[in-house]
Amino acid sequence: MTTVADLLRGAAPPGGGEARHEAELLLAHALERSRAWLFAHADAVPDDAQRQRFQTLVAARRNGTPIAYLVGQRGFWTFDLVVTPDVLIPRADTERLVELALERIPPDAVCDVADLGTGSGAIALALASERPQARVLATDASEAALAVARGNAQRLGIGNVTFSQGDWCVPLGTRRFDVIASNPPYIEAGDVHLGEGDLRFEPAAALASGEDGLDAIRTIAAQAPRHLVPGGWLLVEHGWNQGEAVRAILSANGFADVTTAQDLESRDRVTLGRVAE
Repeated sequence: MTTVADLLRGAAPPGGGEARHEAELLLAHALERSRAWLFAHADAVPDDAQRQRFQTLVAARRNGTPIAYLVGQRGFWTFDLVVTPDVLIPRADTERLVELALERIPPDAVCDVADLGTGSGAIALALASERPQARVLATDASEAALAVARGNAQRLGIGNVTFSQGDWCVPLGTRRFDVIASNPPYIEAGDVHLGEGDLRFEPAAALASGEDGLDAIRTIAAQAPRHLVPGGWLLVEHGWNQGEAVRAILSANGFADVTTAQDLESRDRVTLGRVAE
């Protein structure tokens, strides 16, 4: 009889680091149990269907399919988000953008916030959950992505978010916001990393943006001023080596107090600026 421990040993040896961790996640998903349950029931014997489901997941992972797509979720901020191949996999780096936006959203006052290119809804839902009086609008050009984001909002019970389809600031209409945040595509179109690792499976439109990776940021910076209240803030995530270029883009579009913040590894990650009052 093949036990839980046997299945894990077959997929990755004990002490196998990331491979072992991934095997545990996949087996927990296949069994519809928690990782803690696996540790407490190492001698349990999964049935044939469960073993087959696990082996199928392991094979897909060995072929490169991201763990988040295989198990259908990824942790972000204080919650787990449903993710599908229609959306970018949320990453911890983006939590820096959330932190900086929260510093500019009053905790106890009505405030209008927009998240451009919301994908799974990660930024919008994190901001809305921390600022329940904020009115958050999440936009995306992809209706499939918006369906994922709407589902996450409903599942998490976050009601102060609305969703609208369209490219960057177009869905904002004539509204003006106190804060606009975005994690747009910023990888160079010819970057070799697009053909490696998890990036091979994520939506290309959410990753790359022109020859230098900055086309989307240029568009957002040009459109955002007419959708911000006086003193309102724009925050955009970008690559570690793009801080200087993004500061120049925001400054050229009239933003004041332009600065770049670093992530936990001291790399340029988020550039922000405000509209003059």
